[in-house]
Amino acid sequence: MLRLAELRGQISGGWRTLRTKGPGEIQFWFIALLVGCAAGLAALVFRKGITFLQTTFYGNHDVMLASAARELPWWWVLILPILGGLAVGLILNRFTDDGRVRSVADVIEDAAMHDGRVERRAGLASALASLITLSTGGSSGREGPVVHLAGVIASWVSARLQANGVTGRDLLGCAVAAAVSASFNAPIAGAIFALEVVLRHFAVHAFAPIAIASVAGTVINRLEFGGVTEFVLPGKNTLAFFVELPAFLILGLICGVVAVVMMRMIFWSDALASDIQTRTALPRWARPAVAGGLLGVLAIFFPHIIGVGYQTTAAALTGSLLLHEAVVFAVMKCIAVSVTMAGRMGGGIFSPSLMMGALTGLTFGMIATSIFPNVSGSETLYALAGMGAVAAAVLGAPISTTLIVFELTGDWQTGIVVMTSVSLSTALASRLVHRSFFLTQLERRDVHLAAGPQQYLLAMHRVSVVMRAPDHSGFPGIEAAQAMVAEGYSLERTATLEQAMPLFDQSGGEFLPVIQRTDGGAVAIVGALYHLDALKAYNRALAATAAEEHS
Repeated sequence: MLRLAELRGQISGGWRTLRTKGPGEIQFWFIALLVGCAAGLAALVFRKGITFLQTTFYGNHDVMLASAARELPWWWVLILPILGGLAVGLILNRFTDDGRVRSVADVIEDAAMHDGRVERRAGLASALASLITLSTGGSSGREGPVVHLAGVIASWVSARLQANGVTGRDLLGCAVAAAVSASFNAPIAGAIFALEVVLRHFAVHAFAPIAIASVAGTVINRLEFGGVTEFVLPGKNTLAFFVELPAFLILGLICGVVAVVMMRMIFWSDALASDIQTRTALPRWARPAVAGGLLGVLAIFFPHIIGVGYQTTAAALTGSLLLHEAVVFAVMKCIAVSVTMAGRMGGGIFSPSLMMGALTGLTFGMIATSIFPNVSGSETLYALAGMGAVAAAVLGAPISTTLIVFELTGDWQTGIVVMTSVSLSTALASRLVHRSFFLTQLERRDVHLAAGPQQYLLAMHRVSVVMRAPDHSGFPGIEAAQAMVAEGYSLERTATLEQAMPLFDQSGGEFLPVIQRTDGGAVAIVGALYHLDALKAYNRALAATAAEEHS
């Protein structure tokens, strides 16, 4: 009994130390392993759930979903997305404050600005909504909801450990890496994706735990599915080096344009849908159902738009489509993805971008090989390069996308053409949007992460935290503050340094009065923000960010 009591005391003391002082390096690796297993299992359950529901509703899972839909009555193909959209609308209306599905963009924002904590209630509701969307005819991907679901797991662990910002972000990276790896059987790409897209740095201290979690997620996948790749390419792809390489440069530029068109069409459709919703007073919960109806109509004639679309992507990579089919399928898929996203139905953008890229590459390859048959290789090689090029431009992640294309196909011999096309498509697209689909989403919400920490760190500091209160020895005095207010220079208590810095430039003063409005409309001076104090706070935040990114 005495030993049992001692053991209990040691466990309790260890847990207390873990929570108050944070985990040590070795401890954190074990925590990363557990988080990786949990996120991998969540991704596996999500994928199996989609398979089960798709088989129930369509009679087949995603690999052959388009073929199965062709055999169903037209009215069932039409009504199923409507019912799915209605269920999604009711779920999001009940469990989110804005009726919007959480996805990768939210995880990126939370990693940068909220110490790696994501919304748990809205995140779980979004995962369920996306599960229903992908199972009932929505045209999107599964990686977005899986990444956010992994973030929910990491946030729960961070809350239990009372983790600081650095540890919270590292745990988030571990969970994301494991989820991506478990979803696509891609351990290398999963780890790099977490660093490149979510954390947006390659700090050495984060690499080991993220790699451990990524491997754990891959093991979860392979215990269920084995070591098979998602796509099987026909034979060996060959490249007529130097002679054919300029064609892949051109393909990269075309894919960059296709990616930009796809992204802008999604954003335009979302703005249009919001305007229509406002003008017609359409209830928030009904918006996904209306989008589901539009998708159902499209799916009657073009069943390939349903779900993730791996059957069509595989057909493009094996050259099983005709030229006109590839063009029409790409156009219709772009429309379907836009309708799904504009309808707030849920799902991710990565899988649709793979399909768009494969179709674009195949189209280009058919034309190029017909014009120059003596100096060109396989048209499927262009499909492979196009798949990576469009996806990389959409995600703004050339490194992880290149790796994930290799791991999805198992073809490492054609890396030079994939990298060539990916580099040009990403360079072009990043100049026409805010670096990526996700960062552009955030810019549309006035979250400025694309410009880097020198921009978004200002928005993280409230004036009320940095200001000097009236009882502070350095307060300039009520009369001086009132004079500044009379000149039109003041800040609300809830303002941030992002709003304060331009006002300092305009006023030319060394301080700005901070005001708070009462219920009666009166203005009360509650403090003063000095330019020097604001710059010091900003400098400390920049130093902390640099220390984390280079540790």
